Amino acid sequence: MLNILETEATRIEIQNKIDLTKTIKERNKLGQFATPAQLADDVVDYTLSLLSRNEKICFLDPAIGTGSFFSALIRAVSPSQIENAIGYEIDKVYAQVAIDLWHETCLKVFIADFLETDSPKIKPNLIICNPPYVRHHHLAIDKKLALRKAIAGKTGINLSGLAGLYCYFILAAHDWMSENGIASWLIPSEFMDVNYGQEIKEFLLNKVTLIRVHRFDPLDLQFDDALVSNSVLWFKKSLPTKQHHVKFTFGGTITKPSLSKSVPLQNLKPSAKWSNIFTHTDKQKSLYKLSDLFEIKRGIATGANEFFILTPEKINKFEIPSDVLIPILPSTRYLHKDEVLADDEKNPILDKPLFLLSCTKPIDEIKSLYPSVWSYLQSGITAGISEGYLCQHRSLWYVQEIRQPTKFLCSYMGRQISKAARPFRFIYNESKAIAPNVYLMMYPKPHLAKMISEQPELSRKLWSALNTIPVSDMIGEGRVYGDGLHKLEPKELANVPADMLHEILLLKT
Repeated sequence: MLNILETEATRIEIQNKIDLTKTIKERNKLGQFATPAQLADDVVDYTLSLLSRNEKICFLDPAIGTGSFFSALIRAVSPSQIENAIGYEIDKVYAQVAIDLWHETCLKVFIADFLETDSPKIKPNLIICNPPYVRHHHLAIDKKLALRKAIAGKTGINLSGLAGLYCYFILAAHDWMSENGIASWLIPSEFMDVNYGQEIKEFLLNKVTLIRVHRFDPLDLQFDDALVSNSVLWFKKSLPTKQHHVKFTFGGTITKPSLSKSVPLQNLKPSAKWSNIFTHTDKQKSLYKLSDLFEIKRGIATGANEFFILTPEKINKFEIPSDVLIPILPSTRYLHKDEVLADDEKNPILDKPLFLLSCTKPIDEIKSLYPSVWSYLQSGITAGISEGYLCQHRSLWYVQEIRQPTKFLCSYMGRQISKAARPFRFIYNESKAIAPNVYLMMYPKPHLAKMISEQPELSRKLWSALNTIPVSDMIGEGRVYGDGLHKLEPKELANVPADMLHEILLLKT
């Protein structure tokens, strides 16, 4: 007779051993991050509370791994309550472990890709799954197109090409569910904020009854081996009523969250950032945004920084003339201060200055005017630099985007190592250096540029004001990926409230 507790202990031990045989890079590419046992127990316990008492269970896990959720299920209910249990696992090693461990139970594990499997005659009324977190760029183009077509045919939902694999799992499994069945999905929180998440939010608002969304605190990672901020969704396969409210919880545990809100369904919009529900309190709407004062662009994306961004030593070695070099700032981790000073020629004063190779002339002219540059570019062709993605999509593979220097910069990504820490840095740049794409470049709009021109001291006052923007305002417009790692796109930074900056300008007029 199966000893469930001993089998669970064995499962955890084997899971850990298998995980150690694969590198983090390999598992990241395949989206293989096993659900911790305690988290599986918490998810299952809450999910079961949504079923009718003693309701017979037909269980499905479309990405079962070694069976963490099934293990939690059979420890939580009587075996007689489970009529049917099915699991799918594409990885043969994990699947065989599940088959061997649970062969004395009703669980049937299929070594197959769930997304390429037809739905069974017996439809599950309970789906609990931690789907593979595979980013879109790890999906083969042909597979992605086939999946998008299949999902659109079944659900009428056209997923973005940027959607991760977990989005396909959620929609594909919906077709398998019985009416009024309950689904629980442990997925990355990013769907709440990114553009490709809009289709998933439309599905959750219009195709099912969304019961609860729990978002774990980004500083409290649920997976030790994945820098991903996670959430759990619970929904019923039924259309929602107009009076329906969705429960949003944050932090702590599923059983004891730090924050809980009941939000009317009609107040939820697919285009809105749902992460704001957890962080923003009701407050007066800002009258002004940074977009009223600045045009914001991402810094230069070269496609091959190691080739196009040169140190003085490399410049001397290859005899690159100054005519084709532009000063460029280093990565934020090498910029130890938030102010970049300049010498008399407006070059940045840095411990390790860097320069961007930038020449817009055709290759024949370069060969004639700058033989050493031509020779260096030839080495790039030999090394395959010219075949890189960005280089291939340029009219001349070595021509960079045009960016003018600006005094105002903001870091693109940052980690919040504590509740009080500022994940984003506003940099004041007195030099003529431009910035790589780890920065957002903030160009004063004409009316502001005119004011700064007439009152040069105003620029430093604005920089100081930028650094007083509440952390919550910055985080609220951006997105979080885990371990406190936050990210801001140009449009998101542009949307940050700027009332304080506007007050400074009013005092100056």
